[in-house]
Amino acid sequence: MNNSFTMNSLGDGYRALVIGASGALGAAFCEWLKADPSCAGVRELGRKSVPGLDLEEPESIARAAIELATEAPYQLIVHAAGLLHRDEIKPEKSYCAIEVDAFQAVFQVNTFGPALVLRHFLPLLDTQGAMAVLSAKVGSIGDNRLGGWYAYRASKAALNMLIKTAAIELARTRPQTRLLSLHPGTVISSLSQPFRGASAARPASTAARELLSLIDRLAPADSGHFFAYTGERLPW
Repeated sequence: MNNSFTMNSLGDGYRALVIGASGALGAAFCEWLKADPSCAGVRELGRKSVPGLDLEEPESIARAAIELATEAPYQLIVHAAGLLHRDEIKPEKSYCAIEVDAFQAVFQVNTFGPALVLRHFLPLLDTQGAMAVLSAKVGSIGDNRLGGWYAYRASKAALNMLIKTAAIELARTRPQTRLLSLHPGTVISSLSQPFRGASAARPASTAARELLSLIDRLAPADSGHFFAYTGERLPW
């Protein structure tokens, strides 16, 4: 990895927090941030960290925020966790495949959990800091051309609404705060591996650097909007 990387919008000695740090993208975010000479420290959170944060255990989200409050404020918070599939859950090709249990599991990780992250971690964000939440282009209602993937699409569309709504609230009291919904593209990871397009996936390190550079370029006026890793603003 080329270590010449610096974020300029967060100030010298900024502190970063990565939620979902054990995943491919989360780990890559941590590596780049640790390589940034302007970064004073990176706190990594996940199911097996100390404290632990498991999006399927809501009480763990509140507990982790309480434990990290003494370290606050963070100038950067990146939420990099998500669920597309696992052994008993597969993206639906048809409405005939919709199952309540799978919907609940996907929404817990992609929507309900992040909603609680907003509740408990936005108070730990510096008033001039940035929080970026990884969404997905397939969560765009306006860009939906292929259909399918009902639970994942719906959970990410709901996540985008949460980001937009919270950004409106923040703009009233903390107008310099950036709250962003970001599409990382297809990244080489266990999430993308089984699906069409995986052959064209980018390394997690490449995607993480592109996303961090994008966060650095975006201004408070961009808060509450949905961006692809290229900088393109995506339709809701």
